[in-house]
Amino acid sequence: MLQQQCVWNVIAPECDRFESLQQDLKAQVCVIGGGYTGLSAAIHLAEQGYNVVVLESNNIGSGGSGRSVGFVNAGTWSRPSDLNDILGEEVGTRLTKELGLAPSYVFEMIDKYNIDAQDTRTGNIHMAHNATGEEDVDIRYQQLTDLGVNVELLTGSKCHEYCGTTRINKALLDHRAGTINPLAYVNGLAKAAKSLGVKIYEGTQVTSIEKSEGKWFVKTSDHSVESEKIIIATNAYTQGEWTQITKTFYLVEYYQIASEPLTGLAAAKILPYKTGAWDTRTALSSIRRDKDNRLLLGTVGGKKMKPNSFYQSWANVIQKHYYPDLPKFEWQYEWVGQFGFTQDHVFRVFEIDDSILAACAYNGRGITTGTMMGKCFADYIVSGDRNSIPLPFKNIEEEVVPYQSMRSSLTEVGISLYHLGQCMRIVR
Repeated sequence: MLQQQCVWNVIAPECDRFESLQQDLKAQVCVIGGGYTGLSAAIHLAEQGYNVVVLESNNIGSGGSGRSVGFVNAGTWSRPSDLNDILGEEVGTRLTKELGLAPSYVFEMIDKYNIDAQDTRTGNIHMAHNATGEEDVDIRYQQLTDLGVNVELLTGSKCHEYCGTTRINKALLDHRAGTINPLAYVNGLAKAAKSLGVKIYEGTQVTSIEKSEGKWFVKTSDHSVESEKIIIATNAYTQGEWTQITKTFYLVEYYQIASEPLTGLAAAKILPYKTGAWDTRTALSSIRRDKDNRLLLGTVGGKKMKPNSFYQSWANVIQKHYYPDLPKFEWQYEWVGQFGFTQDHVFRVFEIDDSILAACAYNGRGITTGTMMGKCFADYIVSGDRNSIPLPFKNIEEEVVPYQSMRSSLTEVGISLYHLGQCMRIVR
């Protein structure tokens, strides 16, 4: 029977749990949000001897950090040239370079703190599903190789071998990338932060951030944390009216489904090098295996206002399209997460009153971007050097996205129609 549960919760190692805030505290830095960004920042600050408190409204990994696909990807969804057009050549080139290093930051954290993240480091594959997709992959390959990036263009039989399907004839293999169990990774970050003396509190909802007599107070319903600096790292799972950053992006949902563990030759051929993969469709299909050899499929879109069979039908179509030789199996788990989205696919960074830092709208690239931005925020707090931040700080009021709910709804409708077309074999 298909269960409404995230597979990462089932296969992640046991993790620490933390009590809620029960007293007033003082800290040099208060981090709001216990995901990749917040915990990365806490770790890098604690390594420099800072007194850090992390407040998480739910449990560590309950938001996007524990629900993602688990791709450790470099860059943004945009091509390097597109980033240059959006940001200007100097900033765009720098961001491309910094995000190119981001996968190594993730793997370095895993190694340094001995995190059992169930990680692979064999690269990820961008699969061209049609002629237009092949042109896009060619352009990305040329631009990345011009920058000296370790990517490989897969064609013909080698492409079939790496992807495990003859439906894809050209793909881009990024050797910098890999996969993780995202929940295991974020739990591992929490354990590492705790070992460095960071105080972490779960089930602690922030109600306001106030300044009094030159001091900042992060308040909950009963207590507060007095802090010199604050990092807001709640992103798409921000709750309450205590911050304005939610005005700068709109929410998009992402659906995933996992099979029962698969065996046999046909199953072994699916992404045989344990790479992650996604295709060039308008509404992409993500494909990977977990440590128990389940097939995991994902796509943009949520389950609201849809019959239970909708995405199961979609998953069956995608599976049979790419891997028709698989023997009959059962889908075992399905779940939905959400991420902050911007029209230009570029995340935003903010600084408020020289004391509050925030990053949001990672556009589905939270594992690497969040880990990197946590490090960048820590470096900036320690050094005061604005060059520690790879993007210019934005003004929240200038970045407000109009008609957020409408944008989210229209995106969902368009995606649903696309998936319906796939199920009806109209869209290929």
